[in-house]
Amino acid sequence: MTATVKPTTTRRGTKTAGSPAEVIRRAGEAGVQVVDLRFTDMPGTWQHFSIPIGEMSEDLFAEGIGFDGSSIRGFQAINESDMLLMPDPQTAFVDPCLTVPTLSITCDIVDPITGAPYTRDPRYVARKAEQFLAKTGIATTAFFGPEAEFYIFNSARFDQNAHSGYYFIDSEEGIWNSGQEDNGTPNLAHRPRHKEGYFPVPPTDRLQDLRSKIMLAMLSAGIEVEVHHHEVGTAGQTEIDMRFNTLTRMADQLMMYKYIVKNVCRANGYTATFMPKPMYGDNGSGMHVHMSLWNDQKPLFFDAKGYGLLSDTARWYVGGLIKHAASLLAFAAPTTNSYRRLVPGYEAPINLMYSARNRSAICRIPMYSKSPKSKRIEFRAPDPSSNPYFTFAALLMAGLDGVKNKIEPPKPMDVDLYELEPEERKHVKNTPGSLQESLASLEADNAYLLEGGVFTRDLIDTWVSYKKAKEIDPVALRPHPYEFFLYYDA
Repeated sequence: MTATVKPTTTRRGTKTAGSPAEVIRRAGEAGVQVVDLRFTDMPGTWQHFSIPIGEMSEDLFAEGIGFDGSSIRGFQAINESDMLLMPDPQTAFVDPCLTVPTLSITCDIVDPITGAPYTRDPRYVARKAEQFLAKTGIATTAFFGPEAEFYIFNSARFDQNAHSGYYFIDSEEGIWNSGQEDNGTPNLAHRPRHKEGYFPVPPTDRLQDLRSKIMLAMLSAGIEVEVHHHEVGTAGQTEIDMRFNTLTRMADQLMMYKYIVKNVCRANGYTATFMPKPMYGDNGSGMHVHMSLWNDQKPLFFDAKGYGLLSDTARWYVGGLIKHAASLLAFAAPTTNSYRRLVPGYEAPINLMYSARNRSAICRIPMYSKSPKSKRIEFRAPDPSSNPYFTFAALLMAGLDGVKNKIEPPKPMDVDLYELEPEERKHVKNTPGSLQESLASLEADNAYLLEGGVFTRDLIDTWVSYKKAKEIDPVALRPHPYEFFLYYDA
């Protein structure tokens, strides 16, 4: 259950975790020519620049390398732009997606004046959350296992300007292509119908080999993969599951995961998107996050006598997640598009309840195993557009608030929550219906995030103002294509 992966001897994908000297030695053995230094901006996108292998020394790891923080979304003003990247040798891997042998290293961000970690660095927030966990005495380790879904298309066109706005996606797997014929090319059929893409074998599943290529690239980069499969949606919805890991390291791996998916797809003539709801009329892409707390080698979420085999600690953790769900979604479902997914139906987890096995509740208790080591809870509302460092840290902080204050969740409901009678339904609360609502909830409910200085008031204020100015307002100001269908003849 450690984050360290033993190095292999192949050139592409060699894992080179260890001390700076060990990383440098392994890079030489692997024939590395370029070192790529990567970090995450506030919205959750990897940024990078590269140096020749000859510039990588032990001093680089100790002293860092400068970059312009004012050019990065959500970071510094132009009058305070100088920042330092500090490479973390434990994250080094030989990039499986590039032709030129390249060592990729994830970096932490430091203020060059004070020498202190940068408080808006998402990775620093995740590291602080893990440190806070240890200080509480509740547990020593939090494990996270996200299930990031995504779509693989053959083409995605979109544009928006003053006089037009559109998107057009296409997939050889899309059921809408069943009647198409292109210049006499035979239509070979076998496509998953809407919401029937879960688990069919080839030829209906046309992406088996592509998913396997993605999986092999992940394995070569040191990511432990447990399973891959077609997801529910037609037109190439996919899931590849990683083995659980510690909070910060799993966030690192999710950044690697998204990078590898996009690049392997592109190299094979496809385009992948982690947009939560790219297609109307079929399932959105979520990121169900599995979590558990441990004290050294002892799992804390299991009790043979508890509902769903959950301990008091686990139940209170769920209570914290549900209590703070509305504000959590400001980080965990952070786009306007996220709320096209969080609607009734489509297996959307909008109900603020918990339940064993029930996928219509926001918190599910997986019941595949009775082993104490396997006992975990699954929070189903997040989506893969989120910044994993912020999302995992916020989930941990909400859960810990529940444990510390012994917050009881609503009584579990083991029924399809979408089929409740109106009288029963009115007692079940829902997630926010828009990003605007989630951000308002974050502004009203953030004290649990500020505990131990894990999140800061500055970071939360910057996040809210950025989302409003760069996403909510621009979307609200533009006419929607469907409005022409509804109102053009008004």
